[in-house]
Amino acid sequence: MTADFRLLMIGAMYENGGNTSHRFLDGHPQMFVYPFESQPGTRYVNDMMSSLFPLKYRWPVFPLDSSPEQDYKLIIDEECKVRARTPNVSKFRNIPFDFNDDERGRLYVKYVQQTGRSRGANMSAFFRATFEAWKDYKRSGRESVYVGYSPIITVDADKILNDLPQAHVLHIVRNPWSAFADTLKRPVPMSLEHYLLGWTLNQYYALLFKERYPGRLHIVRTEDVMQDPRAALGKVCDKLGLETPSSLSKISWNGVELQQVSPWGTIRTPTPEINRKTALELSPNQIEEIRQRACPYLESFDYKNYI
Repeated sequence: MTADFRLLMIGAMYENGGNTSHRFLDGHPQMFVYPFESQPGTRYVNDMMSSLFPLKYRWPVFPLDSSPEQDYKLIIDEECKVRARTPNVSKFRNIPFDFNDDERGRLYVKYVQQTGRSRGANMSAFFRATFEAWKDYKRSGRESVYVGYSPIITVDADKILNDLPQAHVLHIVRNPWSAFADTLKRPVPMSLEHYLLGWTLNQYYALLFKERYPGRLHIVRTEDVMQDPRAALGKVCDKLGLETPSSLSKISWNGVELQQVSPWGTIRTPTPEINRKTALELSPNQIEEIRQRACPYLESFDYKNYI
């Protein structure tokens, strides 16, 4: 069951358009697209990046002496669990979602009891159980690939690809000026230094793992998704052996077209014009500081002359 489990895991630095690409993929008739950020991490993640990135966004670590029931409770999955258990405090409270988290937990345990515990088996069970427990999910009957999204999880792409032999990782990158300008709109924004460290690390790991796992790690620019989502994401679909439907041209949730990406992400209207305008909200000093800190990757992703 784990060996044939097909997962497309999306990763992106904050405000880089991961949520946007996730919503463009939502209506694909051959994909089970996770409803929110997947956030599969556990509190047992502990490495050199644990102080830089929230544990909920990381690929999980499970203790050896745990049980399937305990493993399930360890998976943070904050956005989905909050919406299911305390909907009135969820930013998705107005979105119809017929889903019971306890039922998903029981289904998860059933799957793991069939496969045995391992990180790959646990994640396979997590995604399978989600869509079995989601009662008002609009199915085509042709779904074969599960799609998850967790910010910054590209840094763990090697673990994902090693744990799940049929998995692919899609890394989304956005020019750092527009991305940081949107970060500044958060209630407690990151500093420029902190943000650019995270941005550059994500690009480093994306390029490294693309070399190490040819054909299984794909990089797409948010600018290209904004320009022509069907063409940009269709290339990834082709590599997965999937069709390129017209649904790739619109953002949606559970197949229902959205007017804006928010509250799924900070980007509200994904257009090239707004993207460039957002970059120009920064001061000249900020623009130059970002240029210096992101310098090695601006040429790699054709951003050298973006602004």
